[in-house]
Amino acid sequence: MLWTIVLGLWGLSRQDSVWRDEAATWQVAQRSAAEIWHMLANVDVVHGLYYLLMHVLFECFGPSTLTLRLPSVLATAVAASCVAVIGRRLADAWAGLAGGMVLGLLPAVQFYLQEGRSYALVAAGAGTSTLLLVTILQGRVRIRHWVAYSIAVFLTGLLNWLSLIVLAAHLATLLWARAERGVLARWASAAGCAIVGVLPLIVFSRGQSAQLSWIPPLSWHMLIGPGVLLAIAGACALLDRPQAGRLSATTVGLPLLAVPQLGLMGLSLIQPIFLDRYILYSMLGLALLIGTAVGAVVRRCKPRFPTASRWTLPVALAVAMLALLPQSLAKRSPASRVDDVLAVTSDIRHLKQSGDAVVFVPSARRDTKSVTPDAFTGLRDIALAETPEESGTLKGVETDPDHIRAAILAEQRVLLVTDASRVARPVTAARDRTKTAVLHRYFTAVADEQTRGRRVTVYERRSTAR
Repeated sequence: MLWTIVLGLWGLSRQDSVWRDEAATWQVAQRSAAEIWHMLANVDVVHGLYYLLMHVLFECFGPSTLTLRLPSVLATAVAASCVAVIGRRLADAWAGLAGGMVLGLLPAVQFYLQEGRSYALVAAGAGTSTLLLVTILQGRVRIRHWVAYSIAVFLTGLLNWLSLIVLAAHLATLLWARAERGVLARWASAAGCAIVGVLPLIVFSRGQSAQLSWIPPLSWHMLIGPGVLLAIAGACALLDRPQAGRLSATTVGLPLLAVPQLGLMGLSLIQPIFLDRYILYSMLGLALLIGTAVGAVVRRCKPRFPTASRWTLPVALAVAMLALLPQSLAKRSPASRVDDVLAVTSDIRHLKQSGDAVVFVPSARRDTKSVTPDAFTGLRDIALAETPEESGTLKGVETDPDHIRAAILAEQRVLLVTDASRVARPVTAARDRTKTAVLHRYFTAVADEQTRGRRVTVYERRSTAR
């Protein structure tokens, strides 16, 4: 746990950068509970519980990158401790310690370890429910364990209902370990209660599925990463020599890794949703298997090389740290994300003049204004009809293209906030095409600044324009 917290605190601010996904958390967390509830009826209901949690934290500790990201650091530390306890119970102390310390080093985990989103909290919930299941299968059965298991699955499902795929992984573990029928029946009851509790969220969020339209369809190259992970896991599992009917680290870890990966692939054939962050919790299974492999090496070395065996884990961690150092440094830099919402605020402050107007292309780039409204003081958002708070959205509601065209033509100076050239996508929305067309035809760019994936261009009206 301490190891993971140290990894999480290392470079936590990323040079005071906040990218677009985190900006959504930042701006929503600063709204009132009523405004958040209003927004969830229109967008992002799947993240509702997380937004409310962050709202409470922002109210208590104030908005900052520390408040934004520390919950993910602590949640990953909880997940790592769950892996450690599971590994110790099912293998030995070395396997548990290795698995718990490996988790925070996995590249995918390092990325979301410092992310102001819900994925690390989901991993912590999945780790907790898996630990409770192992506790039950080891014979420490109490009604409170089943209740706690159901609650853990339920709360994790409220954070992201795709986490319910973990139940399929747990079922695979139960069948592989040949659990008694009574245990299977009680598991089905506990799992069913959790699913019923999350079902309203699932049904309601399906009405907002258009938010996922940007995710590309599943393709062969997207399977390379999961294939490599499963190959590593399979190699580690061979050292554990799992047997049907015996609870082991492999019977827990391999389904925890493989089933969410395969399950999300299957769902992606219906609707493209294959993103590694949705099943970040599957990395707990990989960490458990790697830890088990390290523990097996230690056990085999100990009879002949007792002193050297004690150095197996420290040496392995040191080698892994050195090998992954370039990635670790990269993931803690602003360049690891597609953009930085805060980066252009200083440009806006020194470029703007009294009476200037501002437009955003696409309108989602209004997140810079939502996160740092003081930087836009004195600028008129001429395309905006309803603010994000009033409309219950993340980017607000803009007027129709004709009104936008007239509003821009009535200005002498307009600031355009958009994506930097290297990450910009083609303009497709009618309102955005109108903005760019009018600015290019009737205005001249007199200043242009690009910083960390965002761009601010100042346009002045041509004197000869008609």
